[in-house]
Amino acid sequence: MKQTKQRGRTASTSKKNQENNEGTKNQDQGGSRLEKFFIEQLKDIYYAEQKITQALPKMQEAATTDELKDAFEDHQYQTQKHIKRLDKIFEMIGVSAEGKKCEAIEGITKEAETIIDETEEGTMTRDAALIMAAQKVEHYEIATYGGLIQFAITMGLPQVAEILERTIAEEENTDTRLTEIAEENVNLGAEQETFSYSWEKNESTA
Repeated sequence: MKQTKQRGRTASTSKKNQENNEGTKNQDQGGSRLEKFFIEQLKDIYYAEQKITQALPKMQEAATTDELKDAFEDHQYQTQKHIKRLDKIFEMIGVSAEGKKCEAIEGITKEAETIIDETEEGTMTRDAALIMAAQKVEHYEIATYGGLIQFAITMGLPQVAEILERTIAEEENTDTRLTEIAEENVNLGAEQETFSYSWEKNESTA
């Protein structure tokens, strides 16, 4: 009888060990679905940040006011830091640092190029449009980093979350700075350009 009970306990333990091993194996092979999505979104924002570093110099050159030029230059420097932080995160979680094409950022940066082509050089209207395009970029980044922070916390990765929190704070500061530039003089200047153009056009046809 004792031998039978012992055999039963051994079989039960063996089964549990097998289940645990299978669970560990599955985690090693692919991890949880949340982890997989987390990695995909890391690759998405990694691609986006690299795309932004290509777009910002063009936007800086096209901008009219020194304030906006400086803002784009500063954010270019910040974006390079963000990429390095993402490199560090990939290293921390044992995943190769590589980007995954981000259709959203492709569309936004394409819009910025269109703005440069369709607005007159040296105008406030161009700056107003560039600020809107830049803030679309910022809002996408803020939303993405915000989600990644929550995922990292849920997955028990506090150090990763802390790195991402530094980045999102800088993105939010950039967004605020762009709003201030727009409100201080760019939007009003752009509105006056539109009014002047409409008035001159009406005068010439009167």
